[in-house]
Amino acid sequence: MDFFPDVVFTFSMFGQRMEVTESVTVTWIIMAVFGITAFLSSRNLKVVPRGFQNIVEIFVESTTWLVDTTMGTKYRGFVPYIGTLTLYLTAANLIGLITLRPPTADLSTTLALSTITFALTQYYGIKVKGMKNYLKGFIEPIPFMLPLNIIGELANPFSMAFRLFGNILGGFIILTLLYRAAPILLPVPLHAYFDVFAGVLQTFIFSMLTMTFLVMAMD
Repeated sequence: MDFFPDVVFTFSMFGQRMEVTESVTVTWIIMAVFGITAFLSSRNLKVVPRGFQNIVEIFVESTTWLVDTTMGTKYRGFVPYIGTLTLYLTAANLIGLITLRPPTADLSTTLALSTITFALTQYYGIKVKGMKNYLKGFIEPIPFMLPLNIIGELANPFSMAFRLFGNILGGFIILTLLYRAAPILLPVPLHAYFDVFAGVLQTFIFSMLTMTFLVMAMD
């Protein structure tokens, strides 16, 4: 069994051979679906929402409530990022239901997402606290903690990436092995757990960790 995503196609750029994997192509599909949906759903917005607009507004309000509860109302500016992250992760984790390989079963994807969160925590930590107070936080409560604080800060994105990657890849491998062992049977209960329950749970955990690390960096 292949633990790495297959290469869909290759092309040359600046004399280098570039490979485009399943993870990238599935991510492009998700982006295209979200882009087209956003364009079509925002063309005729109503003051009194109807149909799909109701669903969108419920999602926005739910994300706003989650950010308010976790980070505080003064950080509502992060609602678009948290909302986009949640939507992408939900789609990426559940796309196995239509037999496509989840992009989050690729460590490159989860590392990229956690790196974005890490970059945001450092940027806003410095922006809110100032460079002096930000650096001072690494020697608290005592200067002896400097190496451990640095290691702990650098470990955060790796722990986020490997947690998401490991859970999604594990479910993907188990379901693939089951289909190969019994290709006629459809393990619906296992799909409900590994794709739906675990996928939604990992989305929630990753989003909550993102908000927690952000607010910790700024407070």
